[in-house]
Amino acid sequence: MGTAADSTLTSVDKVDLTSADGSQNALSIIDAALSKIDSNRSDLGAIQNRFGYTINNLANIEENLSASRSRIQDTDFATETAEMTKNQILQQAGTSILSQANQIPQAAISLLGG
Repeated sequence: MGTAADSTLTSVDKVDLTSADGSQNALSIIDAALSKIDSNRSDLGAIQNRFGYTINNLANIEENLSASRSRIQDTDFATETAEMTKNQILQQAGTSILSQANQIPQAAISLLGG
């Protein structure tokens, strides 16, 4: 992009400050260079703002994913704890029934006088 402002940026070192016309020309070149710098600063500021927004958005996404993962894991933990408790109760009930079933033949033998 060979704009006039770009060419003036390279010609600042070639200005003639020994005459009034040269000084006026130098001021014009410097004004054009400052305008170009201001424009670039404005563009960079807009880009920086977009990056800041994107960074904040990504941090928010990460936080939401972490919270979701935690809720899923907590739910799984609660489900598994309930399942384990149920299995323990069933095991204890089965053991109790077997114990009672073993006592029935002994009671029958004692009734028969054995």
